Amino acid sequence: MSTQSDPALDTPSFARRERADLADLFDTVGQDAPTLCAGWNTSDLVAHLVVREGHPSAAGLVLPPLSGWMHSQQERLAAKPYAGLVERFRQGPPAWSLMRLPGAESALNTFEHFVHHEDVRRAQPSWVARDLTGDDQRTLWDQLARRIRLFVRKSPVPVRIQAPSLGSVSVGDTDQPSAVTLTGDPAELVLYLHGRRDQATIALEGTAESVERWQRHRLAV
Repeated sequence: MSTQSDPALDTPSFARRERADLADLFDTVGQDAPTLCAGWNTSDLVAHLVVREGHPSAAGLVLPPLSGWMHSQQERLAAKPYAGLVERFRQGPPAWSLMRLPGAESALNTFEHFVHHEDVRRAQPSWVARDLTGDDQRTLWDQLARRIRLFVRKSPVPVRIQAPSLGSVSVGDTDQPSAVTLTGDPAELVLYLHGRRDQATIALEGTAESVERWQRHRLAV
């Protein structure tokens, strides 16, 4: 007896689709294209992504004493043939990587791949905003809502973020006059809270003093 697969189960995750699309974009723009990551071109960015999920020095992302080792490995890889690096990224983490564990792709790569995909897209002069599906926006919103305290933990004012038709989450007493509200599509909120303030389209509301204090502080990405 034949069985029929469930199309929903066969659909790649948002993180996996962003990986594939970013790899294709790396191929399209080439190794010297600009990105929104200060000081990095596409060779530097793809080297970072390969090190992050395929080299022990990636521990430098969370252990400052190892950051020098990590950066040296990124520089070494960035000097290697670009096409090979892109293909390594496209194929995903090596078999031994913790990022192969169940659930790791969604938890660790949804924001990473989406944000860096936009880092390349929005650094190009002819970029236009993508029209993400409602499901993809929901995926970004659900993860952002769960992690919002991580992103605004250093905020000098209470913060509310809201996405039309999806909801809102707050950190601090947002009934206080010092609160600020960030409103936008989840994709734009994710980019903004990852430090792409000038490239993301959001509405920022609050008193002049609160907005100034918020804009002065450094986002805790």
